[in-house]
Amino acid sequence: MKRFLVALSLLAATPAVANDTMAELKTGGLVFVRSDVVSMEKEDLFISLDEVRVAYRFRNTSDEDVEAVVAFPMPDIEANPYGDVAVPVSDSDNFLGFTVEMDGRAITPELEQKAFAAELDVTETLTAAGLSLNPFADGLDEAIEALPDDTKADWVARGILYEESYDDGSGWRESHSPMWRLKSTYWWRAEFPASQPVEVTHRYQPSLGGTVAVSFLQDGKPQEPYFGQYQQKYCVDESFLNAVRRHAKTAPDGNPPFYETWISYVLTTGANWSGAIQDFTLTIDKGAPENLVSFCGSGVRKIGPTTFEMSATDFFPERDINVLILRRTDGGQ
Repeated sequence: MKRFLVALSLLAATPAVANDTMAELKTGGLVFVRSDVVSMEKEDLFISLDEVRVAYRFRNTSDEDVEAVVAFPMPDIEANPYGDVAVPVSDSDNFLGFTVEMDGRAITPELEQKAFAAELDVTETLTAAGLSLNPFADGLDEAIEALPDDTKADWVARGILYEESYDDGSGWRESHSPMWRLKSTYWWRAEFPASQPVEVTHRYQPSLGGTVAVSFLQDGKPQEPYFGQYQQKYCVDESFLNAVRRHAKTAPDGNPPFYETWISYVLTTGANWSGAIQDFTLTIDKGAPENLVSFCGSGVRKIGPTTFEMSATDFFPERDINVLILRRTDGGQ
């Protein structure tokens, strides 16, 4: 029986720095560490505002069973006093609500978590102090302030905490906030029988980044450098731009009545399977008929009031998927 490691690749997005923006955490799918015996026969990828769902069919093309440790590295989450990161379930270790099934059977994966500050492992330091490793956990700020002053001073020096001084009207005070990075990995053992297909489905709640307004258009004109960046990342074209302009003309203040939402999915790691993805389907759901959506893809067709589909055979992923959804601020049409 052959044994090797399988990993799910998830990369963290750079946190946004403006107060009116929130960065998304990039999410992705299964990837082998270069396998020449397991191929991906089929991948159905569904991305919406509420759920990312991926259904695979793999086949072990060898004449020996393959035993694998399958890992799902969650995106790193890092506390940053200068920006916000969208964490869907902040009070849970499973902050994306990740679930997985193999051949219709629910898998309960193990969870390994480590905390790092200044690239050093501070897991035991935080655990010994009774603190959650999740820097966005409910009640964490209060628990930090309850630490002894000498502990807080030491942690500031080690880059575990960020200290800020402020005047509350009665004198100068200090507040402390977490600065560590959390790495989380789900893993489980799986078997790929010789010459047999294996169905794997995993799903999670996406991390949604965005802004409170449309950043790439002002007074009906494209705003640089944002528009150029959006053209490259989301394939925003003239027809999409004109649709935004039409809505802006009917708004009382003349501004586009939308706010941006971003979803990122790491697709290129799928190229690590043996050969191409034989049958690939991508479905994007924009959430509501009045929303606008833009993403890069070839042969995209509308299949429903809110859904768009792209299909390909013998597909080699060459770029990741980035989805821009403009949602109405007023709930109108």
